[in-house]
Amino acid sequence: MSPLIHAADQLRRALRPLTFSDPVTYTYNPLEYAWERHCDYLERFGNGHKGVLLLGMNPGPFGMAQTGVPFGEISAVRDWMGISGHVNKPDPEHPKRPITGFSCERSEVSGRRLWGLFAERFPDPDEFFKNHFVANFCPLVWMKDTGANLTPDKIPAESMKPVDEACLNHLETVIDLLKPEYLIGVGAYAEKQLAGIAAGIDSQPTVGRILHPSPASPAANRDWAGTAKSQLLELGVW
Repeated sequence: MSPLIHAADQLRRALRPLTFSDPVTYTYNPLEYAWERHCDYLERFGNGHKGVLLLGMNPGPFGMAQTGVPFGEISAVRDWMGISGHVNKPDPEHPKRPITGFSCERSEVSGRRLWGLFAERFPDPDEFFKNHFVANFCPLVWMKDTGANLTPDKIPAESMKPVDEACLNHLETVIDLLKPEYLIGVGAYAEKQLAGIAAGIDSQPTVGRILHPSPASPAANRDWAGTAKSQLLELGVW
């Protein structure tokens, strides 16, 4: 078992017994039902030192929730990364949020934008992952009874304490294994988690952020790729 897979296994074990109260009615963990595909991603692209770690918040319903890969827009995962295969189902499964794996016909806009930018600059994924790695801070997906997505900031603080503890421990391990010089948050939430850990690292990696590609952000709907590319250039990442 590779060190990153071992770390991910420790994370899913830590999260497994946790329960959540109102407004959460369903919780999905792709590290459980999409574990094999997540391992494919870590095994193929997570080995060795990486100069740049990009961190997202938590899975989107049509991305990592379906494929087990961060920001896992299906076409990017299947056609660019070359990862595909069977994905199980969460139990219980919300009837309005079915997990159909690589048969899902919905697009994860954030993932389409993020991986689209990287694939344009690095047509060969191995060239991108030689020096970059993309992870999520938290693997859990939360939903209301209506099926509406709940982001971590909408979960009661008391419920989030053990989640944050497990996820921060995992992130520290990932950073220790990859030893990146750049810690880049995809959005402000992820940047905050990275900054907290970076403060205790002797090598003092550069912490920064790029605009989150979510279509819920008006700024992201105005040439997200151009903005993110400029930010990466300004940070010295590219």
